[in-house]
This record gives sequence, C-alpha cells and structure tokens, in this order.
Amino acid sequence: MSNMKSITSIIILFSLGLFVFISCGDTEEPMELITDRFDRQVMLTDWADMIIIPALESYNSAVSQLVADKEAFVNDRSDDNLQKLREGYIAAYMALQQVSMFDIGKAEEIRLRNYTNIYPTDVATIDKNIVTQSYNLELPSNYDAQGFPALDYMLFGMGENNVEILSSFADDNTLAYLDDLVTRLHSLSEIVLEDWKSGYRATFINNRGASGTATVDKMVNDFLFYYEKFLRAGKIGIPAGVFSGNPISNAVEAPYSKIYSKALFLEAFGAVQDFFVGKSFDGNSQGESLESYLIYMQEQNNTADIASQILDQWTEAEATADQLSDNLNEQVITDNNKMLSTYDELQEAIVSLKVDMMQSLNIQVDYVDADGD
Repeated sequence: MSNMKSITSIIILFSLGLFVFISCGDTEEPMELITDRFDRQVMLTDWADMIIIPALESYNSAVSQLVADKEAFVNDRSDDNLQKLREGYIAAYMALQQVSMFDIGKAEEIRLRNYTNIYPTDVATIDKNIVTQSYNLELPSNYDAQGFPALDYMLFGMGENNVEILSSFADDNTLAYLDDLVTRLHSLSEIVLEDWKSGYRATFINNRGASGTATVDKMVNDFLFYYEKFLRAGKIGIPAGVFSGNPISNAVEAPYSKIYSKALFLEAFGAVQDFFVGKSFDGNSQGESLESYLIYMQEQNNTADIASQILDQWTEAEATADQLSDNLNEQVITDNNKMLSTYDELQEAIVSLKVDMMQSLNIQVDYVDADGD
C-alpha cells in the first residue's frame, strides 16, 4: 500500500509539472513577468502628456521671457532692468529644475544638462572668453563657462554692488557674452521641446517593452541617476564635503546670488517627488507612476510596501532640508552639520530606490556608482 501511494504521488507531481510547463509554453512569457501586467504604455503616456511636455513648455516660456529681459537690459542698462533680468534668470533657473531629470531623447543627445547647469562655474574661463571674444560654447571645455551658473556670476558676482556690476556691462564684450549665454539657453530649450512635439513623443510612448533599451527602463535609470548624482550629491553632498572630506562652500548652486540655492534644491526635490507619484505638472491630476507601478507589484506578489517606504523617507529628508538657510554657501560655512544631516536623509532612500524598487520592477541599474556610497 505504501508503494502504491508513493507511485500515485509521483504521477500527480509529474502531471502538475507537465501542466505548468505547457501553461508557460502557451503564454510565451518569462516566469518572472507573468504577474507583471502593469500597462507601461499608459504610464509613459501620462509621463509625456501630464508631466514632461508641460514642464518643457513652462521652461521654454521662462527662457523666452529671460531673452526679453536681456534685450531690455542691453537697450537700457538701468538698475531696474538689471533687477528684472535677475528675476527672469531665477524664474528660468527654477523652471529648469522641473526638467533637468528628463535626460532622454534630444536632451540626452545634445547634453542639455551639461550646457545649462554645471557648477561651480569657471570664472577664469568666463573672464577669458569675455576679453578674447574667442570661444565656442558648443565645446565641452565650455560646459562650466555657460548656462545658469555663468549667469549667476555675471548678474551677481561681477562686482561688490549693483553700481560695480552695471559698470562691468558698460563693456561691449561683456554684453556680447551675456547675449550669447541667454541666446544659447533659448536655442537648446527650443530644440528639445520641438523634438518632443514633432515625433519623439510617439517614440517615447511606443517603446513600452521591458528591457534595457525600453523607455521605462531608461527613464527609471535616468530618474535614479539624477536623484543620486545631481540632487543628493551635487546639490548637497559635494558642497558639504561628503566625498572630499572637507566642505566646499563655493560648490553650491547659485553661490553669487546667495539666496536661491536652497530654493533651487527644494524645487528639484519637489519635482522628483511629483514625478514619482505621477502628479501632473499643473498639479490638478495624478496619473500612472512609479508609485502606482510599485503598488501593483506589491499587490500581485504580496511584498513590502516599497512606495510608502520611499515617500516616508523623503518626508523626513524634506523636513530636515527645511531647516537649512536660504543661502547654502553660508550654511556650509556656519553649520555644515545641517547639510550633512540633509544628505544622510536623502541617502536613506537609496536602498529602497536602487535595490528594492529596481528589483520589484525587474529593471537593471545601467550606470556605474563611483562615489563610494
């Protein structure tokens, strides 16, 4: 009797195994993707139409206004027009924070981020370019002599006060360089926006698969890379001396205007969080997102609530960042521990993002981590 039960058990197990094998063959899907039927194309459509394109339109509009403010200043270099130009500069710089993470398509091809926001800016190269009037802003050697960091220096750092700064612009070479910087920002913005509207949107949405070259995989990697390298490290960690061992106060964003560095960081951090939860650029709706994708996978596989872990940690990080001075250059000098605490809170989310999220969504990290974290 015992032998008969054993034989019967073996037959049942074999039959079940055969059924599973046949079932897998019918679906023609890898086993690990059977529970992942999340509609990536819907999410990509929401990303494009609700977040990315509206953000690019807003940025382009802000840079267009910056062009107008620059023209007014060139025609009449008054104190009032200098102030209006500065206001246009910071409005466009804030708008850039909403699009900088989207380093895909034409933005990646033309290296938009490198040409708009590499800091600290190279003052020596800027001064040399102004004097010689011999430069090519398309060359990588001029990454850190253009963009918003260069404007920060020119509009706020070329003198001890407004009188001295206005005096600097009495020189035609200085005005010409200012004109070239603003014109280039506008040109790059136009190129990226036009590409999205003339065909790249369809390419972005239709590449809906699950592979290293698919849009979702590339976007998630770009998003993670931006958070880790440009938000966490660039805006906070590097000035705080996390990687060098010594604080570098002049490595903060916008050090010459002094009062905008915290605001720029918070704008970028807010954009990261809004993208994660699928909040539309106008703030009036919410679409499919990394959060909803993670919740879907959690429900399918009965796993941990990764999305809540990430969002809860970001709440802690934002609360810590709120304690920073508006002037991060000053913060590094007077109380760098608050900068280090902010970095630590941002860092706490890395495991949930880079390990837990990526594993849950079955996405491979496609960049090399070189900062030792």
